[in-house]
This record gives sequence, C-alpha cells and structure tokens, in this order.
Amino acid sequence: MPIAFKEWAVTVRALAEGEQLLTLRKGGIREENRHFEIEHDRFFLYPTFDHQAGNLVRESHKPELGRALEEGVWPEGEPPARALIQDGGVPQPERVRIRAWAEVAASYLITDRRCVDALSPYYVWTTDYAEKRLAWKRRHPLHVIVLRTYRIPRPVTVKVRDEYGGCRSWVEIARDLPFEGTPVLSDDEFERAAAEIEAIASDAVPVLA
Repeated sequence: MPIAFKEWAVTVRALAEGEQLLTLRKGGIREENRHFEIEHDRFFLYPTFDHQAGNLVRESHKPELGRALEEGVWPEGEPPARALIQDGGVPQPERVRIRAWAEVAASYLITDRRCVDALSPYYVWTTDYAEKRLAWKRRHPLHVIVLRTYRIPRPVTVKVRDEYGGCRSWVEIARDLPFEGTPVLSDDEFERAAAEIEAIASDAVPVLA
C-alpha cells in the first residue's frame, strides 16, 4: 500500500506551494521506540489537524489555516468554523485530500537552536514552535528533512481510518495513489534553496546526502 507522511494540513499546503522546503521531526509517542526514523525516501503527504493551532504558525501564513480546511471532507459537507482552527480545536474530517508527494533530498541531525532559527525561511511555523520541537527529548537530535515536493495532477480523496490517528509519522493508505506530477519548484530554484539549507546545516551531522 502507498506510504504517506503525516503533517499539519497547513504545512502540506505550504509544501505543495513551494513555500516550505523542509520538515522537522523527533518522533511521536506512537513511533517505534518513540523515536523518528526516515523509513522511506518517497511518500505522499497526508494532511492532519492533530495539534495544529494558529499560534504556532507565523503571521504571514495564518490565512492559510482557514484554507487548510479544504484538505478535509467534513460530515454533511460542512467544515468546522474557521475560528476553531486558531486554537487547534478542529476534529478530524471523514476524508482527506492527498494533493502532493515528496522525495527526501537531504537530511541532517541538529542540536543547535541557532540552526533552527536560521532555517526559518524554509518553514511556516513560528521559530518558537520550531525550537520547541528541538527542545523536546533534549538528549536526542532533531531531524531536518529537506523535501522535493510534487503536485499530483488531481487531488485524491482517501477515507480517514482509525489506524491513521495518533502521534505517528507514517501511515499506509488503503487505496492506489499515483507518483505522478510536476515539482513545485524548478530545478534551479530547488537546488539554490537546498544549497542554502546545506550551508546553514554545515556544522550538523549529515544523515543523507
């Protein structure tokens, strides 16, 4: 079955629009050994509303929180009030729309808060929230995963299943999905940004080059 990587719906939108180029992970309580591992190098992006809240997204992308509701198919066709998404009070929809997939272009392990701050042009969260991802489980480094994202020709709607829930990174999607589409950034744009990220993380330990 196709593998998908769970991320906030607003983050998936940012990745699919070329406004975010990386993700940061340490792992959820339902990960094996409660630690994140890069188990796949190509996967679909699964939008979730777990823990997503308005105060954790930078001001420039708060309007996208409301638009992120479009990634869900809600009971009776009615999305929850947009105000709810500001405090993370949105329930899970009945179905979600898969609109993009990604390849791991590079990955680094970092422990320096200054590195997290310097990478802020490449993610839409607040730097305070990104630093909290670093601070959680202080003895373990933070994964910085550079993603080359592709938009599929037409979004595919999938049913939200119980086994997709909880603090896990990887889910198996119970329907066919196409690894088709075009990259959201040109080769030149992506290579330039990836080189800038590499320069910022140059003192980190590279996991995948």
